[in-house]
Amino acid sequence: MFLATAIEAVIRAGRAQLAGLGGNLRVGKKGVIDLVTDVDIAIERAFRQTIAQRFPQHHVLGEEFESFGERDTIPRYCWLFDPIDGTTNYAHGLPIFCSSLALEIDGEAAVAAVYDPTREELFTAARGEGAWLNGAPVRVSAASALIDSLLVTGFHYGVQKDPGELIELFEAFIRRSRAVRRLGSAALDLCYVACGRLDGFWEKKLQPWDIAAGALIVSEAGGRATTVDGQPFRSRAGSVLATNGHIHQAMLEVIAGITRSRKGTH
Repeated sequence: MFLATAIEAVIRAGRAQLAGLGGNLRVGKKGVIDLVTDVDIAIERAFRQTIAQRFPQHHVLGEEFESFGERDTIPRYCWLFDPIDGTTNYAHGLPIFCSSLALEIDGEAAVAAVYDPTREELFTAARGEGAWLNGAPVRVSAASALIDSLLVTGFHYGVQKDPGELIELFEAFIRRSRAVRRLGSAALDLCYVACGRLDGFWEKKLQPWDIAAGALIVSEAGGRATTVDGQPFRSRAGSVLATNGHIHQAMLEVIAGITRSRKGTH
């Protein structure tokens, strides 16, 4: 029942995204470069109504209606919802965006669904049962060396104020990998690691709704997800390193090296 609800919600969100794309989209700002559209708000409002009707005891932690301190609490049942992951792309008409949803039970993701409406790709997972793309099982890649790996990252909304560490990490991985991409949707980055299109993803200063679903999908596809400093993954930890497992330690070492060098210069 929970996974079915998640699938229904992200597909419905995807339809709303496509309906609003290229139309008279109203775009506002939550920060200097942090955008929100009327479609984000409408999708999340409809989802909250669905959960209130079906599971009135469940909590919803979503991007557009978060209350102060809400992400610091861990209720028994908590839906983590990003109505449009990749809003900047969406607002510009760039077709790399999705809807991302996970249900956490006591702080651990139990089911996940991510839907990319422009490609009609539905990524799903249930803890202990595997991960799927449009119903077919997916697995992470077999790349075992960084130089043979295609990596991806994202830049947080504070990048203009302090780009130093982000740029240093980007350069470090460019020098050691086959290539590095930056797509603009953390949820899709994670799903692409899960299905083997990418081999590793790292990013800091992320929100719970950005990564809860994707991290479960990676893990259920045979990959590994931790924080960027190697601690056990938690959606509220604020960072993620997700890989096929084979290159995880090598990526941790690169990140730790940059962290040490920056501490030494401050």
